Amino acid sequence: MPDARTPFFDFDVTKMFADFRFRPFDVEAVWAAQRRNIEALSQANQLAVEGVHALAKRQIEMTQQTLEDFSTLVREMAQPVSTEDRIAKHTEFTKKMIDKGLTHGREVAALAAKAGTEATEVLQKRTTEGLDEMRAFTCKSAA
Repeated sequence: MPDARTPFFDFDVTKMFADFRFRPFDVEAVWAAQRRNIEALSQANQLAVEGVHALAKRQIEMTQQTLEDFSTLVREMAQPVSTEDRIAKHTEFTKKMIDKGLTHGREVAALAAKAGTEATEVLQKRTTEGLDEMRAFTCKSAA
């Protein structure tokens, strides 16, 4: 006895897509847009890496300076002086180190923000350009 049900995949695909019109699009323009996307990502990555290098270099310089200052303090504290003079020197050193620490913290934050901002601006600009390109592709294919 033959099966009355038709198999699930037994249908005519050409009838299903008969009304579908594929509008040709400019493949070269799409590839060029993707190339620009990759270039923007590469540029943003390069800016981020340069920012991290500058930040690391500056932090190393700050650390060296702090260690030199601390070494100077230890040498001065080893000298025989009165207790009052020792407390005054230690207080002055502590005040300077707190001020330097705050200044260095601000500088590090500014360097990090600058690196992030530069990289983000490149990506934001490319995103805007990419959306404009997509709009242009849509307008061309609709015409």
